[in-house]
Amino acid sequence: MILRSLAYRTDLIFPAFDGEIIDRGRYLVIRTPSNPTFYWGNFLLFEGPPAPGDDERWLRLFVEEIGAPPLVRHQTFGWDSPEGDAGAAQAFADRGFQLIHSSVLTASDVAAPPHEATAVVVRPLESDDDWRQAIENQIRCRGPEHDEAGYRLFKEAQMKRYRAMEQAGRGAWFGAFLDRTLVADLGIYHSENLGRFQSVETHPDYRRRGYAGSLVYQASRHALGQMGLGTLVLVADAGSPAESLYRSVGFLPTERQVGLERW
Repeated sequence: MILRSLAYRTDLIFPAFDGEIIDRGRYLVIRTPSNPTFYWGNFLLFEGPPAPGDDERWLRLFVEEIGAPPLVRHQTFGWDSPEGDAGAAQAFADRGFQLIHSSVLTASDVAAPPHEATAVVVRPLESDDDWRQAIENQIRCRGPEHDEAGYRLFKEAQMKRYRAMEQAGRGAWFGAFLDRTLVADLGIYHSENLGRFQSVETHPDYRRRGYAGSLVYQASRHALGQMGLGTLVLVADAGSPAESLYRSVGFLPTERQVGLERW
């Protein structure tokens, strides 16, 4: 299956590294055996939006391809529609699924944010302590719907993957530091000349100081310069403050990404 969606194409950078991508013709099976609780690392990706009756068919396929409770406690579906066509998604919503609408932003050049934070130093993580701080910040910034124990299990496995990808020359995880204290972090990983951002998070005690904008700007410069990438891809909730932040440093909306999730 050939994908048009830039967002899903760059999503597949990660399972292509250490997971499984199986082409069934009209859909892809994506699995991450090292992180089975990762919702969007274990999902089905279809060639088009859901049609009437797919709320039955897709659920059956998910059980066959990914699994069912108690081993698998989620169902997640994506489809290849850069236009953001939701199709017959309401039938899934009626079953308790959340419809995810995201904005896909891209940049081949960036500009300094309006309020650049010159006090922070942005650099790739280097030491075990750097990675420990990044893991703890990612867990601290989890959404209220996630309990700490379950999220820690997922995030520690995910960060282990990111560190292995960095060691394999596939990208880097960046931190914004005040002295030795990490106040914000993100990842950029790549395939060919496309770079995909991951998990931009700012420590709750250090928000609204321009650190995230400076981190995105400096990390983007590193990726476009030292990594030699041509296009950077970010995905954000449509209309969110995060989308506005990314636009402030030169990212522009290019596509939409849609999906369904339930856990």
